[in-house]
Amino acid sequence: MIRNARFPENDDDEIPAELADLGKRIEALSGSDRSDLLLAHQRVVDSVRRRRRILSLVQEALSQLRLDIKYLMFDLEVTRQERDELKQQLEDR
Repeated sequence: MIRNARFPENDDDEIPAELADLGKRIEALSGSDRSDLLLAHQRVVDSVRRRRRILSLVQEALSQLRLDIKYLMFDLEVTRQERDELKQQLEDR
């Protein structure tokens, strides 16, 4: 049961296949080094997951920033047009 929880087969997006394979091979080991290797492997898996979450957050933030910039550019252009129109009206008086 622990093996399925730690190395699920459908967890391809979460961790690289090579890392999952390494975990399965470590699970198959016996001896005193097994627990140390499992602990080190789990730290690496946690690090990979954390980095992926961070990358996802950064990508979302960049997407939002791009959208905000588009809105600001549109707003700036409209403001310039309004300024030019008002300037023209003042000159026409």
